[in-house]
Amino acid sequence: MGQLNTFQRIRAMETEKQSLFALYLCERMLPNYEFFHQLTGFGELKPLRGALNALWDRHANPKHSKINAERWQEKVDEVTPSEYGHDMLGVYPAMDACTAISTLLQGVLDKDSKNFVDVAKVSQASVAKFIELNIADEVPAEQLREAVNQHELYQYEVEMQQAMLNYLEAQPTVTKALVNQLKQMVADEGISNIGLEVNQSSD
Repeated sequence: MGQLNTFQRIRAMETEKQSLFALYLCERMLPNYEFFHQLTGFGELKPLRGALNALWDRHANPKHSKINAERWQEKVDEVTPSEYGHDMLGVYPAMDACTAISTLLQGVLDKDSKNFVDVAKVSQASVAKFIELNIADEVPAEQLREAVNQHELYQYEVEMQQAMLNYLEAQPTVTKALVNQLKQMVADEGISNIGLEVNQSSD
């Protein structure tokens, strides 16, 4: 029920709020890529960080800040890992972070709310897969889905999305102050969507 409600509520919001909501979720997923990069040496954080910075600027200064979403997409794609050749759990959240950012950029290009909804789906699915891979050996297959849904990390993800929607729905319009506030909220929360601590470095 929570999932359907979340996605319906995103669709009902104004485009700028949809995009800002998706950006907030992408920012929470970035540490997952950074962790994978530090562990394996694969890829580079700068294209992802650069794309998110450009998107934050676009929201904060819509009249003065333009973004080459297509070029940023290319840069993100170049550093997106594949599960092949990376036999480790961390590759999936890293892939999902890239997918979410690329999907958000596609939404900016197409001005299509479907992409912003998809970012929320990617974030929830990323948490679910991370939990599933962690508990698969301990839980019978037929109970796995229910165990994932009841897991505190998954429930927190759904509740966090609902709480952010509550907050955005209460705002009359998207302002620079609101954009900066959301960016600060990610830093204050201090964890990624799968519970990794956020590295406060700006690299």
